[in-house]
Amino acid sequence: MKTVYDFMVKDRAGNDVSLSEYEGKVLLIVNTATGCGFTPHYEPLETMYKELRDKGFEILDFPCNQFANQAPGSEDEIHQFCKLKFGTEFPQFAKIDVNGDSANPLFAYLATEKPFAGFGKGIKNAMLNKFADMNNKKFGDKAYIKWNFTKFLVDRTGKVIARFEPTTDMAEVRKVVEEFLG
Repeated sequence: MKTVYDFMVKDRAGNDVSLSEYEGKVLLIVNTATGCGFTPHYEPLETMYKELRDKGFEILDFPCNQFANQAPGSEDEIHQFCKLKFGTEFPQFAKIDVNGDSANPLFAYLATEKPFAGFGKGIKNAMLNKFADMNNKKFGDKAYIKWNFTKFLVDRTGKVIARFEPTTDMAEVRKVVEEFLG
C-alpha cells in the first residue's frame, strides 16, 4: 500500500528530500501562498508547530502560485516573508504546482486519497467556490486542490486521514491534529 513516505520532494535549495525522513510523525501538509486572504493561517500553524512538534508533529509547507498568482516570489523571497512576518520555523519546500499536468505527484496523491468535499456553507464559502471553479477549470480533472492553504493530515504510518479546506477553522484543525498525536 502506498503512503506519503513513498514520495520525494524538493527542498527550497532544490535538493531531493524523501518524505520517509518524517516516518513516525503526524504530518500536516499544506499548499501555501504569501498574498492570499488565508495567509494569516501561518500564525496559528506556527503556534501549533511550536507547541506540538515535541510530540512528533511536523508541518510541511509547499508554496504554490496557481491560485490567482498569490505566491509570485522566489523560494527565498517567500521564505523570508514567512520568517519575518510570522516567525515560521516549520519546513518549507520548493514552490510547486498542485494542479494540472505539472502537479506535484505528492499533491495528486493526497487529493486522490482525500478528495474535495466542499468549502462549507455560507455566502463567503459559496463565493470562494465560484472563484476557485473559475480559476481551476483550465486543469479539468487534474484540479486536485481548490485553493491555497488546503491542509492534509497524515498519521504516523503515512496514511492520509483528513483534508481541511482553507475555510476550516484552525481551532478545528488543531483539535484533530491533537487527537492523532495522542
